[in-house]
Amino acid sequence: MAYVNYVTKNIAIKIVYYGPGLSGKTTNLRYIYFKLEPAYRGELVCLETETERTFFFDLLPIKAGLIKDFKVHFQLLTVPGQVFYEASRKSVLKGADGIVFVADSQLPLLDANLESFESLRRNCLENNIDLNRIPLVFQYNKRDLPNLIPVETLNRLLNQRNAPYIEAEAINGRGVLETLKEIARLTVPVVRARVLGEGAQMAERTTTPVQAVVLNSAETVSTMVEAVGKKKTVKKKEIPEIEFVKPGAEVPFPTTKIKVHSIEDIEQEIERLSKEFGLTKKK
Repeated sequence: MAYVNYVTKNIAIKIVYYGPGLSGKTTNLRYIYFKLEPAYRGELVCLETETERTFFFDLLPIKAGLIKDFKVHFQLLTVPGQVFYEASRKSVLKGADGIVFVADSQLPLLDANLESFESLRRNCLENNIDLNRIPLVFQYNKRDLPNLIPVETLNRLLNQRNAPYIEAEAINGRGVLETLKEIARLTVPVVRARVLGEGAQMAERTTTPVQAVVLNSAETVSTMVEAVGKKKTVKKKEIPEIEFVKPGAEVPFPTTKIKVHSIEDIEQEIERLSKEFGLTKKK
């Protein structure tokens, strides 16, 4: 559930990127991190165990606008995709306000997608999350590669609730910000209704379009927060295109690494980080 600080007037919305290993979850966060200006992004955090470097998930809070007089931050987390990290995936999913399921579009990975989505079902059930109601967006990633699963097949097998879906090439950035915009569009009205006690229908009509800050981070937050029903034309600034290097040749990007030793440590760190980013009053 979203973290609310009534003293500092901050709301942190938790979005979890879920999917099989190497489907592109961390690539999504990496692109978002570099695309947004420093004013709109927080510190990138990596949690890892002593023995397994692939065991990690990232937390990226994004300043996103207002819900009434509350400042909104999106806290984006990825779950470890490997099947033997089931317990940690469950811990990361706890309290999620929205979910992005990142599917690998390559035909040989169809079973991995199905297994991961079944894992999502189980972990939602154990966390008392209704997967049929929580804001959910599917991202069908790696559409630039050969031997692909047809989108119609992915929707038939995974997207039975007819949730929004985005075709993506996360390594090149295509569809990444669109995915974030869509999950923001779905999540904010639900959080608003829950936190402020308003009807979901009214919240959907009156919620500030906070997702706009994701698509054009060069504009200021004050420009983004418009009165309901008003339309304002804003001259967009040029944002340089991001050039990605080939896999295996990446330059390390700035992260804060935190060592964890158990599932309990993971839950405590997520709880601490979720409260710390954007919700504590800074000096």
